[in-house]
Amino acid sequence: MISPTSPHAELLALPAVELRRRIGARQLSPVELLEACIERIEALNPHVNAITATAYGRARVEARAAEAAVMRGEPLGLLHGLPLGVKDLEETAGLLTTYGSPIYRANVPAADNLLVARLRAAGAVVTAKTNVPEMGAGANSFNAVWGATGNPFDPRLNAGGSSGGSACALALDLLPLCTGSDTGGSLRIPAAKCGVVGFRPSPGLVPSARRPLGWSPLPVVGPMGRCVADACLQLAASAGVDAADPLSFPVDAAGFLRLPLPDLGRLRVGITEDWGVCDVDEDIRAAFRAKVAALAPLFRSVHTLDFAGEHALGEVHRCFDVLRAEAFVAGLHEAYERDPASLGPNPRVNYEMGARMSLLDVAWAQSEQTRMVRRFARVFDEVDLVLSPVTPVSPFPWTEPHAAVVQGRPQANYYRWLALTYVTTLTTHPALSLPCGRDARGLPFGLQLVGPFRGDAVTLAAAQAMEQAFAADPVLARPRPDPARLGPVEPALRSIVTAPPVLDGAAAAPGGERGLNAFSRCCAARPRPR
Repeated sequence: MISPTSPHAELLALPAVELRRRIGARQLSPVELLEACIERIEALNPHVNAITATAYGRARVEARAAEAAVMRGEPLGLLHGLPLGVKDLEETAGLLTTYGSPIYRANVPAADNLLVARLRAAGAVVTAKTNVPEMGAGANSFNAVWGATGNPFDPRLNAGGSSGGSACALALDLLPLCTGSDTGGSLRIPAAKCGVVGFRPSPGLVPSARRPLGWSPLPVVGPMGRCVADACLQLAASAGVDAADPLSFPVDAAGFLRLPLPDLGRLRVGITEDWGVCDVDEDIRAAFRAKVAALAPLFRSVHTLDFAGEHALGEVHRCFDVLRAEAFVAGLHEAYERDPASLGPNPRVNYEMGARMSLLDVAWAQSEQTRMVRRFARVFDEVDLVLSPVTPVSPFPWTEPHAAVVQGRPQANYYRWLALTYVTTLTTHPALSLPCGRDARGLPFGLQLVGPFRGDAVTLAAAQAMEQAFAADPVLARPRPDPARLGPVEPALRSIVTAPPVLDGAAAAPGGERGLNAFSRCCAARPRPR
């Protein structure tokens, strides 16, 4: 068991914005902060497996340099001296980047990718990588390189994905900042399951150079944090135009640090339990209704939106199937052609689904998404904000690759249970998962906030105002995990898990190298996914 207290527990529970303020005011040493994070990682991570490769040696050098810069009175970046966890889909210079795939078990990139480079330039100290499902495919963070990530509230349960390691690390105060990314819900779902904030920005707000299809609005990179202000801090350091991303655009990134909070009493809120097309377990529906009843007095009006019949968004499931598969074909073609067996079941089934599709399928899906964007935009003629649940089920055992049955209905594939979030992905509207108390099982409940088209600042400001209003209400306030409840679980998070004999599943196995060990250093970096 883990002691519920430690000399640094109170410090590490502080928001990243407060830690950064103290660093700038010479009230906190970046060296002290890093060492506190390393100590906590070493104590707690064995029980949740959120952190994978580490770069402690280099991080210590950078923390000392950050401290010296403070003492010399030099200009400091937005993230100066803050330890950072980087999702293991993002390339990090000199630090093992596996994408959760055995193909890249020895991949040590020569350079940071665009996102990491921006965060490092803002002063962040890259400390460790965080766990993911293989190639980011799925919402259960386990793979054959590092094993599984357990939920910080109960490590026998899953932490979501694909940003599961980041969400778990934030929830347990292992690191003050972690990165995430999102296609069908990979920021929002783990944030909901772990009780932190995950923000899916509008496509292009945060530039990404790793999308194989530069014009696709589905995959985005974005911030996570224990609170909305922390997500805004990371966003301010990473948003803005870059020629490497054709969807990116100029923005006043610093504006995310000074959002004018709205008067919630003037906001018109629309709610939906299922977008008219999603399976959602009855206990999640009941929890959502209870949350809505508790928060409704905060707003000018709250009414249920109609997404049935003539108001239906469209063929969202088929549309997402095609566009998702198209991206996997573009990104995994070389690896699949070289050796299909080198890919795990989830990436492989996506690739093979796409390989069977035609240009007619792709043209239809692109057109259907365009129609969906236009239909959804009309909703905001009547409301200022839309609320829904983030996930249709409570966290389930991580040994189950995915939610196979929701609301009594078998799910068509391993990602169909993510429909509550991939619906909003298809609309391209900004969406945020806000911690909102607990569900009937005592586990974190995430409320999905969807803002107007390109209304990122509006969405974040509303979320921050709601977060402040929730703080005094035990029904709505962010839950925090108890480290004293952590301990060894069976099967172990890094033990072999036998996958079911279907292409919906995946297998996890122990192994993987921490940081730059001798094996990683002597191996040539393999080709990276596009």
